[in-house]
Amino acid sequence: MSRVLTCAVVGGGAWGTAIADRLVRNGHAVTLWAREEDVVEAVRTRHENPRFLPGVPLAPGLGATTMVGEAVRGATVVVFAAPSHVLRPVVAATAPHLDRSAVLAVATKGIERESLALMTDVVAAEAPGRPVVAFSGPSFAAEVAQGQPTAVVAAAMDPDAARLVQGAMSASPFRVYTSDDVVGVELGGALKNVMAVATGILEGLGLGYNPRAALITRGLAEMTRLGVALGARSETFAGLAGLGDLVLTCTGALSRNRAVGVAIGRGQSLDEALAGKESVAEGVLNAQSARALAERAGVTMPIVEATHRVLFGGQPPREAIAELMARDLRAERD
Repeated sequence: MSRVLTCAVVGGGAWGTAIADRLVRNGHAVTLWAREEDVVEAVRTRHENPRFLPGVPLAPGLGATTMVGEAVRGATVVVFAAPSHVLRPVVAATAPHLDRSAVLAVATKGIERESLALMTDVVAAEAPGRPVVAFSGPSFAAEVAQGQPTAVVAAAMDPDAARLVQGAMSASPFRVYTSDDVVGVELGGALKNVMAVATGILEGLGLGYNPRAALITRGLAEMTRLGVALGARSETFAGLAGLGDLVLTCTGALSRNRAVGVAIGRGQSLDEALAGKESVAEGVLNAQSARALAERAGVTMPIVEATHRVLFGGQPPREAIAELMARDLRAERD
């Protein structure tokens, strides 16, 4: 195990809680910040997070607070796990309390809708002067907290920062690889959520395995195409943060994004599909930002476009599928 560190996790949802629990079990001193008082009380007194991670016992040593300054004060590693649409204000509120030498890990997956910035860029802008690490890969929070074998990626331009996060998080059931392709790792984590919504729509319509396989494969081609246009390496999308996370989110029963797509495929409106959900389905937000980012980069993303039309344009899903299948014929690699 790496040296003992003082750590903070900012965001008390399922993923933030699972990361905090993993860090404690690795021997680090960890404080979890959550906005919800009931989450903090449950973590402190009952060692659980029934709102976002029900049925999973947490390490007794995990601290929790609703005061972000208290959570991050003196922390060597600070992990941000807030939803993408609130990450900027959360980081801005946290920044005055961060140590100048803190390494900032970003476990949030997404593309900011207004600026089209990646999550590491949001953190770097709001808390400048510190190394920033993208933390992504195929990892359902509940399975991580249950100790199931999982492999993810820590990506940073600063190799020492990536290795610090790798060492802090790694354990026998949790393997962390490093990378310097921050753009590729970030885009893989954001775009796969859009593809998961699309895959869920197919399932909701009652379609079979052939269309699912086609969508996942062509979705990966779209993700890679946009990533390369924005400076990422194509091989990153064949790795854990690309293909790995894509397959998990498109096929796993625990995927929130897939579940929203299933509901829409069965005839629910977007509002009905999202109603009553505690956790955010990032794929819905990213369908908008991914479409805008592709348009700005001059990259064609037919599946993203079709998903956007179904979610926000009122197009019937079967009509969107028919249009995808009727596109001009071409080589698979063009």
